[in-house]
Amino acid sequence: MQINFHRIRLTFLLILIGSTFMVHAQKNVIDQVVAVVGDEPVLRSDIEFQHQQALMEGVDFPGDLKCHILEQMMVQKLLLEQAKIDSVEVSENQVLMTVDRQINEFINRAGSREKLEEWLNKSILRIKEEQRDLVRNQMLTQQMRSQISKDINVTPMEIRRFFRETSEDSLPRMPAQFEYQKIAITPRISQDEIDRVKGRLRDFQRQVREGRDFATLAVLYSEDPNSAARGGELGLTPRANLVPEFSQVAFNLRDKNKVSKIVETEFGFHIMQLVERQGDRINVRHILLKPKPSTEAVEEAKEVADSLVTLIRADSISFEDAALRFSMDKDTRASGGTVINPQSQSTKFELPQIPPTIARVIENMEEGTVSDPFLMKDQRLGTDQYTIVRLQKKTPPHRANMVDDYQTIKRMLENKKQEETFNEWIERKQQETYISISGEWRNCDFEFEGWIK
Repeated sequence: MQINFHRIRLTFLLILIGSTFMVHAQKNVIDQVVAVVGDEPVLRSDIEFQHQQALMEGVDFPGDLKCHILEQMMVQKLLLEQAKIDSVEVSENQVLMTVDRQINEFINRAGSREKLEEWLNKSILRIKEEQRDLVRNQMLTQQMRSQISKDINVTPMEIRRFFRETSEDSLPRMPAQFEYQKIAITPRISQDEIDRVKGRLRDFQRQVREGRDFATLAVLYSEDPNSAARGGELGLTPRANLVPEFSQVAFNLRDKNKVSKIVETEFGFHIMQLVERQGDRINVRHILLKPKPSTEAVEEAKEVADSLVTLIRADSISFEDAALRFSMDKDTRASGGTVINPQSQSTKFELPQIPPTIARVIENMEEGTVSDPFLMKDQRLGTDQYTIVRLQKKTPPHRANMVDDYQTIKRMLENKKQEETFNEWIERKQQETYISISGEWRNCDFEFEGWIK
């Protein structure tokens, strides 16, 4: 028996907080117990709930989607029951963080807290309380699935045998992959510009003291694209997710009516105002202003970058030494400019994974060559920098092979063994668990046969 993990992930995703916007639709569904797994019922309204959300998301499922949703909800019940038996726990802090993040996304969609509350006819506090169990169950499910397959390992011999026994047509077609290094030269910021930015922030402090709304100032002037539209609110955030300079000041705030001192971080200069604090999580409003380099400073940075390219191409200095001595990119400087793919933790990137400005440059480069300097915006900090890249290696599109794609083939075998282990666990768990399915739902074409007893 095989089970489609993409489908499982799809339905589990539909159980998450995004379904909140279909809450009103549930009120019109006449409830009915469709199935019982152990002591847990599966309600018709829950299936309708997920089905409506799937349609809203444009899900294209080749079969009876409601039957599929029922099966995956029963799978989840089996996993949750086992999680209780095994005393599997999830971090309550992680649950709260996830709920906060999702609620913030909904606030962005609605436009404001007030509009969201009006839309759902519930307070933010009530919405959060209702979603906590959903999110906790989702995390427990994922944790339990990890537990089931945690001891799966594959050896190099198994990987080689798996590769030999897999037909060429079954091996994935790998897109072009790139490995590259970079040097970033950031234009210097003058003290006059820093003083100007601090002066504006001091003026904002004065305006708030005189009665102006901090959130309005944030909407109008903050240069943080992620929070400005929300009046500068970051949402409840753990201390560990904030840069140290920012968190130190934020967690010392006590009075919601006061504005903090000016804080400098790698992103720029901030002032903030307390919204709420819950233990080691805090929500503040902030206004971010970023000092801008002068035209002369930008030209000076370009001259430095041009000089480095000339020296590297003349072999007067290696790219690695130039990165170590002159690059201002703290993530790559120590590694001689080598860029690591955060998704795979390897040095290989597919073109869509590379920042667009860099991708356009290296797409047509030859291996071992160094680009001319080009101006781009740092994706994380949002600052301009002159960038130099060296293309270390380009692997053209190809069928996965053991030389270029060992990790991909290893993951294929691991996924196969995890799927087999999970299938065996479900079949065994079905036999051990009381399961009852009512009426017409017994005619569903389930992927697992053991549901009907």
